[in-house]
Amino acid sequence: MEVNVGEEESKFGVKPTLQDCMELAEASLQLPHVKLRGLMTSAPYYDDPEKTRPIFRRLRELRDEMNKQNDQLKLDVLSMGMTHDYEIAVEEGSTCVCVGTAIFGPRDYSNRQY
Repeated sequence: MEVNVGEEESKFGVKPTLQDCMELAEASLQLPHVKLRGLMTSAPYYDDPEKTRPIFRRLRELRDEMNKQNDQLKLDVLSMGMTHDYEIAVEEGSTCVCVGTAIFGPRDYSNRQY
């Protein structure tokens, strides 16, 4: 479940409140073919990756609070962190990082056709 912890207008996701996250997570429990495994967020880009720490920490805290509130939720995945800030994300509990730029290099939009 995506949570917009950075509260950016350009990003999607549930508001980063326990109430909003629980509402969606508990609704997912009613869907027999859906198993919610965890939370994800994409932090704003900062030149100093350390500035992402509070965002990643908040997502982990939300996950922990959600697991405590409803023992049917067994959220064990935290997807957070990209090439420029994955080390901070891992320190804050990330179990899944997206490091495409480190593997493939920066995106090239010069040949984009519309």
